[in-house]
Amino acid sequence: MHVIGVIPARLNSTRFPKKILHPIQEKPMVVHVYEQAKKATSLDDVIVAIDAEETAEALKPFKVKTIMTAVEHASGTDRIFEAVQDMDADVVVNIQGDEPTIDPDLIDALVSQFEGGDVQMATAAGKDMDAKKLTDVNTVKVLLDGDGYAVNFRRKPVAAEAGGYYHHMGIYAYTKAALEKFTNLPPSENEQKLKLEQYRALDNDIKIKVILTDKVNKGIDTMDDLKQFEAQ
Repeated sequence: MHVIGVIPARLNSTRFPKKILHPIQEKPMVVHVYEQAKKATSLDDVIVAIDAEETAEALKPFKVKTIMTAVEHASGTDRIFEAVQDMDADVVVNIQGDEPTIDPDLIDALVSQFEGGDVQMATAAGKDMDAKKLTDVNTVKVLLDGDGYAVNFRRKPVAAEAGGYYHHMGIYAYTKAALEKFTNLPPSENEQKLKLEQYRALDNDIKIKVILTDKVNKGIDTMDDLKQFEAQ
């Protein structure tokens, strides 16, 4: 099984422009993500999918493997597929560029779900779901069936489901065929209504396997997130 990890790295993110290049301990944030991903033994290659020459120049001193992609992609998933569409890959892992402490063991656990050949798409979720996270619309919640597949994703909890939620994390893995299918589908009604891209898979019969973890890596989306990260 040939597995490629891809880190989508759009330069001008909306809430925190150029966050992927923000220095953390004298390295751009995305370099920390890259170095953590390289520790995952399941990945045969790791690539940063960039969209700007500024990013390319900033990453050169750190020997990061990059591939240039189009600026206009609507999502990181689209950027990832452009990066790998001509590559030999069985499984592709979407690793967020704003998680500098991503756990390599989590990546390996995610990739292991594809060993039996039945899984098309997989993601991860944290077991901890306290009252604050439950009511926070920025904490995406996932409900699972008895086999560990996602039933639905929520921003706002539904009373009848509240006891069964897990804290969804923004890491995905797909077979290359499932990734191609996903990116060629139009946004689904639930995806547009709930602003959750995962519904494009669920609404088109792509089942999402969910692995559970004790540790949740939180992405750095805003300057406040960065301050909290640096205070740790």
